[in-house]
Amino acid sequence: MIREKRRIGNIRFSVLGLWPLIFFACFAIFAVNSSAQDLESIRSAIASGNVELTRNALFQIRNLHSEAASRLAIPALSNPDPVVRATAASSIFFLSDSEVAVNLRPLLTDKDAFVRGEAAYALRHDHTGIDTSALINLLLKDKAVEVRSAAAVALGVGDRFTVKWLADVLRQRPNESIEFLRRSAAHSIGLIAESQLGQKVTITTPENFLPDKYKKGYAPTAVTDRPTISQLPEFRTATATLSKVLENKNEADDTRREAAFALGAIGDPASASLLRSHLNSPDNYLAEICKEALLKIERSK
Repeated sequence: MIREKRRIGNIRFSVLGLWPLIFFACFAIFAVNSSAQDLESIRSAIASGNVELTRNALFQIRNLHSEAASRLAIPALSNPDPVVRATAASSIFFLSDSEVAVNLRPLLTDKDAFVRGEAAYALRHDHTGIDTSALINLLLKDKAVEVRSAAAVALGVGDRFTVKWLADVLRQRPNESIEFLRRSAAHSIGLIAESQLGQKVTITTPENFLPDKYKKGYAPTAVTDRPTISQLPEFRTATATLSKVLENKNEADDTRREAAFALGAIGDPASASLLRSHLNSPDNYLAEICKEALLKIERSK
């Protein structure tokens, strides 16, 4: 009898020990079913033809962070409503880079400027280069400055041959209407330079206001194995243009800051004296960015 009770007790203990696994399995099944229901609900909303329902479904796709959800947004790219098309452009993010590029290509020539801009901006993470020519065309020729600015941002993941076109934007006379365009072009040149060096691209500038040793560019001794890109024709020409932008007091503060960032990313020692001359700038952000740029140049010697 005692032995039987022990056996039953062991069985009870074993069952209790399985509860976490049983709970997890039930939760997983519920999650899968819930996800499937979510996707079906999104598919139905997009197919309904109702603009408001479709837009809400597209916003929901962004929150699901999955390829399966992003794929549901593809039909909405050809929706008659421009706001829906623009929303769909940023909802296919979790497809592969090549799929994103191919699906967004028609929107880069859309008749609606808002759609063209959203499509261009959605390509800012695309490293395939499939739509580079179309983006350059938008950068140089589109009538809407917002579209040109979005193209400038997207080209920040391009190769060194796109630097020429971004630098061309900076050779135009600065004015308030194209301030963001010029700022974006300068920043993208810096991102391309960092990418060419195999570095993680910088999202914000300045990095911080801490002492040198807490900055990524800090190196107590010279680093000799850093690739040199400053003598490549595209970057050599861009350095001259960026230097003029930094020196020009008529430029917007943000544009001058981005020019300093780009000069540091390119790493040409010839830029050091110009950057050093701004270390005591009344613009604290510009001064700190120049300091970080000089650290990067020191590392390249």
